[in-house]
Amino acid sequence: QVQLVESGGGLVQAGGSLRLSCAASGRTFSSYTMGWFRQAPGKEREFVAAISWSGDNTYYADSVKGRFTISRDNAKNTVYLQMNSLKPEDTAVYYCATKGLPGLVISPGAYNYWGQGTQVTVSS
Repeated sequence: QVQLVESGGGLVQAGGSLRLSCAASGRTFSSYTMGWFRQAPGKEREFVAAISWSGDNTYYADSVKGRFTISRDNAKNTVYLQMNSLKPEDTAVYYCATKGLPGLVISPGAYNYWGQGTQVTVSS
């Protein structure tokens, strides 16, 4: 079992920035592709970004390309999501997850461990 804890969410004005962190427990962190997903009220959970275990490969949803940056520090068992130029439509609960199952990096079903989420609210 893996425990994931997100932090760094909050209220920010449009155009502002936030940096989310996801702290993982255990000794297997470095072997997983890690992803960020988000879910707004009344909407399905959607893919935001992912990063391979080595950090060499990153993936982004079209809606966040050029604004968000995913990174990881395996020595610290932590994944980050730097969010710049935030828009009101970015408002959601953001979840980090470990990709421990076969499948596409954009598919929530390929991720087997999830954090509890952190709220991001962007005002207009």
